[in-house]
Amino acid sequence: MSTKQKIVIFGGGTGLSVLLRGLKEKPIDITAIVTVADDGGSSGRLRDELHIPPPGDVRNVLAALSDVEPLVEDLFQHRFSKGNNLVGHSLGNLILAAMTNITGDFFHAVTVMSKVLNVRGRVLPAANTSVVLHAEMEDGKIVSGESAIPAYGKKIKKVFLTPEKIDPLPEAIEAIRGADLIIIGPGSLYTSILPNLLVPKIGEEICKAQAKKVYICNVMTQPGETLYYSAADHVKALNDHMNKDFIDTIIVNDEEITEDFREKYAKELAQPVQFNAEKLKEMGLEVIQDRIISYDNNVIRHDTHKMASLLIKLVEK
Repeated sequence: MSTKQKIVIFGGGTGLSVLLRGLKEKPIDITAIVTVADDGGSSGRLRDELHIPPPGDVRNVLAALSDVEPLVEDLFQHRFSKGNNLVGHSLGNLILAAMTNITGDFFHAVTVMSKVLNVRGRVLPAANTSVVLHAEMEDGKIVSGESAIPAYGKKIKKVFLTPEKIDPLPEAIEAIRGADLIIIGPGSLYTSILPNLLVPKIGEEICKAQAKKVYICNVMTQPGETLYYSAADHVKALNDHMNKDFIDTIIVNDEEITEDFREKYAKELAQPVQFNAEKLKEMGLEVIQDRIISYDNNVIRHDTHKMASLLIKLVEK
């Protein structure tokens, strides 16, 4: 029997993939549970045309956890720039779509590709079917579609999923119940993280779980989602959607962002996420503040190795 500590991570998009690249080098048992609410780009096209869950976020996580030759990962992640119907598609998305077509089951397709890519850990879609993310804005407007929500440009009151009946994978519920540490984020608060937690039973099981729940706060705010949000605002949104204060620990960046990157992000209406450690502690949170960023390809990311070390210390407590 494995004696490795079991970590379950929720997210989607680039943030989750960055985190996993560091964690996969550690002697732990990883389960990544990935959003299936994406409706843009290649994923959205395949979702609409083939009526399958969007493969893009799952593809990125598979690549992040894979243990194959770099050329094989590059092939899986290759995005076509030519060809009328191929432009914008990544080969990995097409392979996952084809495997879903062959097996008739998206989860089975992900499991097969995990073996092909020699994935370290497990990758589970949050649901085995497509879901649609909706947002109720503060002006009362209901905006539907993961890609349309931030584009609307108004403050979000709450998000919710359709259809109402969505079955989580039994494997996901089992992983949550057996976890030693549950990690939420980093990633887009309303469009990458909450779509996982809003799948019926998943959020409920997270709240009930004995494992410590850790939220990795975003470094920068996101226009159309978290404009002017503090770290406390991020946590409040999570708690409000679960109707419960369920986060135990928050990890925040306390490294000053360089002026040139501040100016670059300001052009996109993004700014560093501010935090007040005392306020977070008053909310009942353990606060871990550290220099946790790296500058990668002209964007700010979480430092994958620094984050992995922090999380390993937490799970070893």
